[in-house]
Order: sequence, then C-alpha cells, then structure tokens
Amino acid sequence: MMNCCCCESQQEAWIREAAEGKPNRFRKDNPRVIDMLESFDCTPPYVDIERARYFTESMKQTEGQHLTLRWAKALMNVAQKMPVYIEDTQLIVGRLGTDKGRYGIVYPELDGDFYEGVLADFATRENPPIRIDKENIPVLLGEIGSYWKGKTYHHALFQNMPEFCRHNAYSDAEGLSPRYIVSESSSLRSSLQWVLDFDKVLKLGFAGVKADAMRRLEALDPENPADQLYKRPFLEAVALVCDAVVVFAHRHAALAREKAVAEKDPVRKQELLEIAERCEWVPEHPARTFHEAVQSHWFAQAFSRLEQRTGCIISNGRMDQQLISYYRQDIKAGILDEKKALEILGCMWCQMAQFIELPLSPGVMDTQAGFAHWEAVTIGGQTTEGLDATNELTTYLLLKSKREFPTHYPDLAVRVHARTPQRLLWDVAETIKQGQGYPKLLNDEELIPRMLAKGAPASEVFDYVVSGCNETRLINRESYMSPGTQVNLGAALELVLRNGRLKKFGDELFTFETGDPCSFKTWEEFWDAYVKQQNNLIKSSFMLQDTIHHTRAKFFASPLASGLHSLCMDSCVDLNSDVAPEGALDIAFFDAIGFGTVVDSLSAIKTLVFEQKRLSMKELLEALDCNFEGKEDIQALLQGAPSFGNGDLEVDTLGRMLEKSALDFTARYAGKNGVQPLEIRTTSVTANVPHGKFVGATPNGRKAWMPLSDGSSPSHGSDRNGPTAVLLSQYQSTNWNAANRACRLLNMKMAPKTVEGEEGTKKLVDLIRAFINLRVWHLQMNIINRETLVAAQKDPQKYKNLVVRIAGYSAYFVDLSPDLQNDLIDRTEQENCD
Repeated sequence: MMNCCCCESQQEAWIREAAEGKPNRFRKDNPRVIDMLESFDCTPPYVDIERARYFTESMKQTEGQHLTLRWAKALMNVAQKMPVYIEDTQLIVGRLGTDKGRYGIVYPELDGDFYEGVLADFATRENPPIRIDKENIPVLLGEIGSYWKGKTYHHALFQNMPEFCRHNAYSDAEGLSPRYIVSESSSLRSSLQWVLDFDKVLKLGFAGVKADAMRRLEALDPENPADQLYKRPFLEAVALVCDAVVVFAHRHAALAREKAVAEKDPVRKQELLEIAERCEWVPEHPARTFHEAVQSHWFAQAFSRLEQRTGCIISNGRMDQQLISYYRQDIKAGILDEKKALEILGCMWCQMAQFIELPLSPGVMDTQAGFAHWEAVTIGGQTTEGLDATNELTTYLLLKSKREFPTHYPDLAVRVHARTPQRLLWDVAETIKQGQGYPKLLNDEELIPRMLAKGAPASEVFDYVVSGCNETRLINRESYMSPGTQVNLGAALELVLRNGRLKKFGDELFTFETGDPCSFKTWEEFWDAYVKQQNNLIKSSFMLQDTIHHTRAKFFASPLASGLHSLCMDSCVDLNSDVAPEGALDIAFFDAIGFGTVVDSLSAIKTLVFEQKRLSMKELLEALDCNFEGKEDIQALLQGAPSFGNGDLEVDTLGRMLEKSALDFTARYAGKNGVQPLEIRTTSVTANVPHGKFVGATPNGRKAWMPLSDGSSPSHGSDRNGPTAVLLSQYQSTNWNAANRACRLLNMKMAPKTVEGEEGTKKLVDLIRAFINLRVWHLQMNIINRETLVAAQKDPQKYKNLVVRIAGYSAYFVDLSPDLQNDLIDRTEQENCD
C-alpha cells in the first residue's frame, strides 16, 4: 500500500506520506501538540523508580498501622519527594516520572517478585522494549525490592491458593509462570479498572473533599470502638491524601515560577506564570475555567496512577458532560475558542500517551500485549433523565480532537442508543474510517436494562461510564475491585476429547475422566461430558476468585478513589476492602476464553459425527492428534461445518447453550454461602493467544497451540455472511433472560474499500444502527488493508506509527508479538458492510 493512494484508510495515507517525506498534515493547525507527540512517539519507555522508592520508604516506617492510612502516608511521601517535571512546551502539567519521553512507574507491593529476572534481561538486551538506567537496577532490587521480598501480594496469593487452583493457574513451584487453564489476572494489577468521580474534583476541589472528611471525623462517636478503630483512620487517610494531591500540584506551581524566571521567550514565560497560577488554584479548589478544569482533571487522574496500578488505568469518565459548562462559559466570555480548546485537550492527550503501563510480569506481557491502555473517554449516551446527551463537545471537539491526534491515546468510547442523532453517528463513522480502531461503541439499549436487572437504581443507570476494555461503571454505586479469572473453554473441550487429559501435558490425568468419547452414542452424551469439564474449571475459578478477593484486602488500599466514592465515605470503607460499603453493587466476574472456537467445534462434532455421520469420533481424534498433518481433507471438512457468526440459528443456539450452562452453574453457587456474586463475560483482551498455546488442535480445524477466538467474536474466517450476520449471531446466542451475564467483546475488520466515500459512511452508520437495534453489548472495528499489516511485519521501521485495534484498546502494530500480529492479520476481512 506504500505506493498506492487509492482504497486506503486515512491512517495508511498518513504513513505513506511520511515515507514519501511529506510534512505532517496536522502540524499546521496544532504545531505545539504535534511537536510534543513527535518528540516521544514510538520511543521505548523508561522505567522510573522514584514512586517505588518513596512509597517503600514510607511503608517501612508505618508497619502495623491501618492499611488505608499507611497508603495515604506513603502517597504524601511520594508527593513531597519525587521529582517533578514541566516539559518545554506543555500547557497541562503533572508528569509522574523521568523526562526521557515515554515512561512508566513500578509497583513493588504488587509484583516485586518478578523484577529480578525481567529487569536484568531489559538491562542486557541490545534493543529491549523497555529501558532502565543500569544504576537504578540495584536500587530497585536492593533498597526497594529487599523490603518487599516475601511481602508482595503475588507471593501471598500463591501461598493462599488452594492446590486445585494452583494446578490450573501456574506451571511452576513459585507461581511465576502462568498455566492458562484457569488463570488469574490479579497479579497483573492491584485492582480492576475504575473511574474517579471527576465531578467532585471539578466542583468541590480536594479542599472540599477534605472538608467533607473532616466533618465526618468530627461527627464520630469518641466512645464507639468501631468508629475509633476503623472509621477514624479511614477518614484521616482521605484528608491526608487530599493534602498530598495539593502538595503535588503546588510543587508544579513552584517549578513553573522557577522556570519562568529563567525563561527568555516572553510568550513561554507568560505561559509558565499562567501554569503556576492554575496549579496554585486547582485541584485544591473548584475549577473556574475550561483550562483549569482540564488541568484539575489530569492532576486527579495522574495522582490515581501513583496510588495503585489500576487495571487498564483510571478512565476519564463522561468528559463531554463534565466539561461542557466550562467550555460554553469560556466561549461566551471570549477567553476560549475551538482551536485553543483543541490545543489544551491535545496537551492532556500527550500526558496520557507518555505514561505507559509497564509489563514486568509474564502474565501482563501475554494478556495485555503492546502496552495496553484503557483510559476511556466516554462521550454520547443519555442524560440522567434519559434524554440524548449529545452536545457540541461530543459531536465536534472530542471526536475532532481524536481525529487530529494521530496516535492511539486516549481510548475513546461512544455510548449509542436508539435516539442517537444521525449527525453524531456520521461523525463516529468518519472517525472509525480513519483506521486506528477508534472509537469503540457501547450500547445503551443492552447495558441500561442489564444494570437495572442487577439492582442498580433507575436514577443512576443513565449516567454509566465506560471503564476499561468494554466494561462499565456506576461511579458511586459499584465497588468491586478484585481482578477476575479466565476460564479456558478450549481446554474444557479438549479434556472431553482426551478423557480428562491435555495434549500439552501428555498422559497426565489433568482433571477427571468423563469417558472415552468413542463410546458416546449420542450428541447429548458428549454435551453432558463437556458441561462437566467446563463446570469443573468454573469451580476452580470461583475458588480462585474468593482467594483473590480476601487476600487483596490485606495488601492494597486506595484513599484517593475511596474518598471520591460516596458510599465508601458513608461507610468509611476502602474500595479494596473485602467488605462492601452499604448499598453497593459488589459483583465479581470470570471471563470465558475461546467462545467462538468452542461453539464451532461443538457444531462440527454435532453435525459431522452425530447427525450426518460423515466422520467417526475415532477419525476425528486421530486427525486432532496429528494436528491434521496428512489429514487436510478432514480439516477442510471440519472448517466447512456450520459455524458461529453467520446468523445460523442452530449454531447460535449452541452458543446460547454454552453460555447458559455457565450461567446456570454461576446462579447455583455464586453469591451463596460466602461465595462472591459472579457474572460471566467474554472479554479476552489478548489472552486468547496464550490460552491457545495450552490447547491442542480443535474440531473446528484450528491447529494446535494457535490462538483461540477472541472475545465473543467468530473464529477467524468462519464468518462468511457479512457483518450484519455477525451481529445477528451475537443476538441469537445471548441468554436475554439471565441477569448474571456481562461484557461481550466483538471485533470486526474491514478493508477501506468496503466503506469508501459517502456511500461507505452511510453503510457504516446503518451497521451501527443494526448494532443498536440488536442490543449487542460492544463493537470495535479495524479499517485497514491486510496487505498493510503484512508489509508492517516485514518493515516495522517504516510502519512504526501504524495503529491497530486489538481487544478494547489500540496499540502500535510493531509493538505486538508476532503471534498477536498474525492473529490480527488472520481476522476475517469483511468485504461488504451489509
């Protein structure tokens, strides 16, 4: 595509223009932001150890104290001592580490037991994906790491884990090497995805949040032991962390004034003085202007990253709703115009784009490849009264800002519903057509009824926010923060086919025998055996999740996030506690990995072995055992069986049966006798790739160790009837009468030719309308030519800026592993939009 200017996405055109030496088309309108972006874009991120250093320093001094208060004291120590930076042209400040471009910070309390091997490798490799200054390695492993040896969350989890769960989750004696049968994600992050109540930050300021904590402190009963033992330290922690955020901001104000004194350029000198004035006011006090609101918003989000490694990073909430009053006020007052607002937002996006979640454990590297990030900006949707919420920030500024910021930050999510204006959908379609995978779509027509069914108040459900990959949050109602587990459905199927064994582990009886599959006379016998193996793995996930939930409460706290949560403040309970605040929705989940792979495999077995009898079970097992070598005719026969993603009701009914079997087991045991309430999801992120490495060849024609299907998407190449049929299969495979189901992640890929011109945009809008009408949870699309992806594999330097959609997030294609690159290339490329 580098030599072709037709039938290419806009992103492909940008890359071609850069290769031809043409200037960046966006620089003319926003030179400051593009210059900043090009100064760090695609550079390897550096490890900054200062947060870890000062956090650990404080934790050494506070052992035995209330955990939330310890956390607040550690954050104050970090705020007071870690270096602060202001880049030369930035207008939004609040960097969290080194001034070397892209960077990340470390959380030794979470996963310090992984550091020795990983950091030594990064320091010695010629071109490591992550850089660390050699002098920092002994500090991180010695001064910092020695304190956390035997004290990390991961170490405690592994020790507390039942042997049954260890057997399914890890391949080694220390829990450092994941076994992707029933895996855990809690060692990868200290909590699930979350969204702060940014409205409180903007309207009250941290001085107002602290004042609320102090009023509650004064109201405590001095004679009540519970008040003094639990509530007092919690509220003191909230007050202290509010002070810490203010200290962090004021240090930036002082640095800005110091730099202004030395600055020769009068324009930049004035900018620095204005930065100082903003940082002296926000986030301590309520924001007064659009610029102050964006700065306050960023300080809160940035400081939350110091607080803990939140899964997917703290999301941004409904920015179009939060900022619209400031935007309109400043436009009316003549102190802001669209160009300046875009520049301010671009400066914030640059701050986000420079901060990288560092993959310092094998699990993160496997399941969140390409420096995954989900700082979702939610736009659109409905007002709290149920009316369409589209405004000029939604339709113009935020979408335009994303189109004119040629990188994969921020994560952009649009809430759509039956009354979403055509003009907004048109703008959304045009943004998707750029080819960077943004925005992802979340469907109010599915999500809002789901929330009501789970007990959320009608007064709150219309205000949900997108958080993480395709998850959502009700900010002041939900409270569950313990990361979930992943169940390998492909392994469950193989355990039936191999009578309790997995090819990966030879003749070892991995679970239990469900009978020689050649002895099964009916489809129903096979199905019953499958459900038994699947339920056994789900049981393991429930036991593992309970262990995670109760172990985490002893290791993590979040005074900042808790202080901004109304129910946590009412109950004086930390969000990371294993006791939910009164009135909260506190529901866990597990992810089913390989949904499409298993549905197609069940369809092939049911159709070819039991109904048409074109293949015996013995012939099938022989073909699987040799990985179809010399059995290509059988592989082709299996691949031609009815498959998921084509609107075939019979196949989709198998998908609904599979989901129902998991839902029934969950309803029978979750939320009872002390077991946490749980839901089933199909949100794989990139876990379908490592999970596939533990599963042999499957009856849908997939070869051994290859990736399983991602999310709830069809298997690669099996969806042959177009994207509308894919949506119909999502609808027909859903158990609409079940409350304990959650996210479904759906990927689609189309060639730019499919959506070319205005007619292509119209077809894309029509597809989104079908998505809304069929009440599908989530949809995201890659608009890119397959040839471009293949070329990028061969010449990564030329395509270093190529952004692709993966699984709820976008990343640079060249940052992905070869396995994941191939998985993206192999996704079905829809040839029409019907």
